[in-house]
Amino acid sequence: MKNRFPKGADRGLAGCHTCGKVSPVILGRCPRCGVRLHVRTPNSIQTTLALMAAAITLYIPSHLLPVMTVSELGEITHNTIISGMLTFWRSGAYPIAIVIFTASILIPLLKIAALSWLCAAATGRVHPSPTTLGKIYWITELLGRWSMVDIFVVGILVSIVQVGNYMSITPGPGALAFAGVVMLTMFAAMSFDPRMLWDRLDEISSDYPPIPTSKPES
Repeated sequence: MKNRFPKGADRGLAGCHTCGKVSPVILGRCPRCGVRLHVRTPNSIQTTLALMAAAITLYIPSHLLPVMTVSELGEITHNTIISGMLTFWRSGAYPIAIVIFTASILIPLLKIAALSWLCAAATGRVHPSPTTLGKIYWITELLGRWSMVDIFVVGILVSIVQVGNYMSITPGPGALAFAGVVMLTMFAAMSFDPRMLWDRLDEISSDYPPIPTSKPES
């Protein structure tokens, strides 16, 4: 049976993960950079799920532990992500509070949910359309760019607000846990091989209308 969505893997071709050169997988290694060729990334789903499980484990302490500790005239205050967001909200700094909520609470959850959904699609547990697959994967890549806002804010405050013995700001264990969440979700997205999504399209091609093709002008 002819595949409706032909792929390079059907012809024994593989794209190099390092330089992008497409070569016959039978060569074993990329002729350009020498990296081992794989039709699909080995253990991609397992690695992605393991990294996401670790990220979920760190997500809870990243919100319960203090992100930064403020020492002002001998008075020490511990601030978590949620308490900092509420402080900005009560003081009327609504845009800052919304940014903190979006970057530190909403985006990590959305990224974990999106990657879990993509893993389910790659293993055939759900059967979305090709358009939906592309949009979800694009959103996953886009979310990763906005995951480090809180860490940047803490780093900036630590570097500029050091006024001798009067006031100082130091990062707390919550910042380290949150940085771990961001890095683990980033590595999870990198370990996921999106080509496995397209391997499932031939199995569900009957559920979707034919893909329109452009005809040359007469």
